[in-house]
Parts: sequence; structure tokens; C-alpha cells
Amino acid sequence: MGMGELIVVLIVVLLVFGANKIPALGDGLGKAIRNFKKSVTEDPAIDVTPKKPAPPAAPGEPPR
Repeated sequence: MGMGELIVVLIVVLLVFGANKIPALGDGLGKAIRNFKKSVTEDPAIDVTPKKPAPPAAPGEPPR
């Protein structure tokens, strides 16, 4: 994108959202990027490793 195209895009964004909404949009975008980076670098919250099978039940014991 050239400089002229960026200026046109910024003017359109300003017209569509208004001057008061631009800081809120930037704040929301920044939070979204931070959350995305955090989710990529953190260990997963859900353990997806396969579980070991349960040992077979002894005769006469009810199944689990």
C-alpha cells in the first residue's frame, strides 16, 4: 500500500466510526493482540495427553 492509499483508508475509517470511537477500537485491537500472543506462548490449560487404560478388574469386582 502506498501513502495515498493509507490516507484514504484512514479517512474512510474516521468517517465510518467517528473520532470518538477510534481510541476504543485501538484499545480493543491491542487487547486482542495481547490475548492472542499470551494464548500462543502459554501452556495449554487442557491436558490433551492420552490417559493410561484402567487396570482390569479382579474377578467378582463390579466394573468401573
